[in-house]
Amino acid sequence: MFGKPVIKGTRLTVEIILEKLAYGETEDEILKEYPFLKKEDIKAALLYAAKTVSLEETV
Repeated sequence: MFGKPVIKGTRLTVEIILEKLAYGETEDEILKEYPFLKKEDIKAALLYAAKTVSLEETV
């Protein structure tokens, strides 16, 4: 996926999950759209985003 982080065992990028949440989709709606996902996958995407942002430095 061009070096982008993906949900383990899928070709679904973390970016897609985060965008869907940002645009107001609920966890349940995402799980219906992607039945191979688990709630833990969505939480892992959020945790990845949080950890990534925490490592950024503003200069």
